[in-house]
Amino acid sequence: MRGDLVRKLTARALASGLAVLAFLVVALTGGTGVGLAVAVAALAATAWERRVRPTADGLVETVLVAAGILVGYARRADDGFDPALAATALMLLGLVLLVGPLRQAGALEIRAANLPVRPWAPPVAARLGDALLLLLVLVALAAALALPAWLPLAVTLLFGAGCAAVALDLARRRFRPPAGGGPIGRALRRHQPEFVLHFSAPPGSEYQVTMWLPYLERIGRPFVVVLREPEFLATVAAATRAPVVLCPTLKALDEALVPSLRAAFYVNHGAKNAHVIRFHQLTHVQLHHGDSDKAPSANPVSAIFDKIFVAGPAAIDRYARAGVEIPAEKFVVVGRPQVEAIEVRREPAPASAHPTVLYTPTWTGHHADANYCSLPVAETLIRRLIDRGAAVILRAHPYTDRNPASARQLARLTELLAADRAKTGRPHLWGAAAARDLTLTECVNRADALVSDVSGVISDWLYSGKPYAVTDTGADGEHFVARFPLASCGYVLRRDMSNVDDVLTALLDTDPKAAERWAARSRYLGDFPADRYAEAFLDAARRELEPDFAVPAPRAAV
Repeated sequence: MRGDLVRKLTARALASGLAVLAFLVVALTGGTGVGLAVAVAALAATAWERRVRPTADGLVETVLVAAGILVGYARRADDGFDPALAATALMLLGLVLLVGPLRQAGALEIRAANLPVRPWAPPVAARLGDALLLLLVLVALAAALALPAWLPLAVTLLFGAGCAAVALDLARRRFRPPAGGGPIGRALRRHQPEFVLHFSAPPGSEYQVTMWLPYLERIGRPFVVVLREPEFLATVAAATRAPVVLCPTLKALDEALVPSLRAAFYVNHGAKNAHVIRFHQLTHVQLHHGDSDKAPSANPVSAIFDKIFVAGPAAIDRYARAGVEIPAEKFVVVGRPQVEAIEVRREPAPASAHPTVLYTPTWTGHHADANYCSLPVAETLIRRLIDRGAAVILRAHPYTDRNPASARQLARLTELLAADRAKTGRPHLWGAAAARDLTLTECVNRADALVSDVSGVISDWLYSGKPYAVTDTGADGEHFVARFPLASCGYVLRRDMSNVDDVLTALLDTDPKAAERWAARSRYLGDFPADRYAEAFLDAARRELEPDFAVPAPRAAV
């Protein structure tokens, strides 16, 4: 979170500072060439700001830069009044004022992927801001080269014509919508989806939805994915053959939720879920995006759903332990289908001189009471693993770099692993090699043991039957296992690392808790045949789509 704030503030300062500097240099000094160069740098900073802060306005900065470029152009030309340059100035000013509202209007329109229709105006409107910056760069280059003013005027007129076409199409959509609904709504009605997967989350959260897409496809029924934030559209669309629809407004959502739908699935407790839950004719099913003893896994908001699919009976107990009262009939034990490809080790492995250990530190969380991150003390752990000859797979949480301190701590760990790999040749993995090139399942299958913070990784790992250690990063002490029962089947690593050697001996050599892990496996992951493990989820999901199951009972207000 703090890392995002630093990047946003840095981008804001660069964009504003360079814009003011460019105008002052051109307007008040004779350094026209230098001023034009600073103007181009300001445009680059503005483009970067829009990457790290998509809602950035930048109107004042863009006006300043455009004014500086035009003043520099007039000085370079030095031909007195030039009607072409004056016309260019008027056009640019109008475009600078117009592009922002057009981008905002386009962002409110429904968009889709994996459908045979693709309205052109909304995606074009989303790129108009970048196109305007490129236009200003071209005008700056023309000024630097003292080219005839009619050249930038011609390019500006072409850009203006494109903006006018976008504006007309968006206005037609807004004020004269088709009587039978828009093209995306009509295409969805032809598709006849039986269920919708609704997803809303902060940037970087697409893993929450992509982990479920293969299993939703295996249900064998047509469905649609509805997204609420534009940054997920390309990634999610590439991960499925199903239609993916971006619905930034309630009006767009109403168009996407066609009459053929019987159920809605959710993977988190995002606030925008309420926009779909108001459709009482649907059965609303919470899937979650992992199973862990973290506090969010017993969120009281779960009570608003008609069904709560959980991995095992332990998840139901977790709600009761947290004092969250939910009727038992809402829970459906379906296992954790994502673990079906994890290789199970039923017999203890012989001690290895060079074991492979998967280390999965989590992030610092939204709030202090959800901070289970062990990165501040992890250097001691990594050094001990290296001393024992272990190969380490370091797979950090996707949100780790949101905290600058966590990012620095993670960088220090990668330095240690890189140095040891260069020295010994041990196949340590980190960064993209561990988080993108390999799936979590592949990491689990490669490793002999796990060291993890409190997170859903432990539940997935439990399916393998292999030993694991859990970091106690808080002040719970002897109450840690009571708060996080899954730690009772692992080896608890104290925050001060005072027992690191004893834990690693139990983890990599003696493993006295093997029997306890097997007993806990069915409680956390359900008791289903390994060769048909995912079928428990698929069967439960299909039942919710049958007509007799698809009429939910009235929900009490929460």
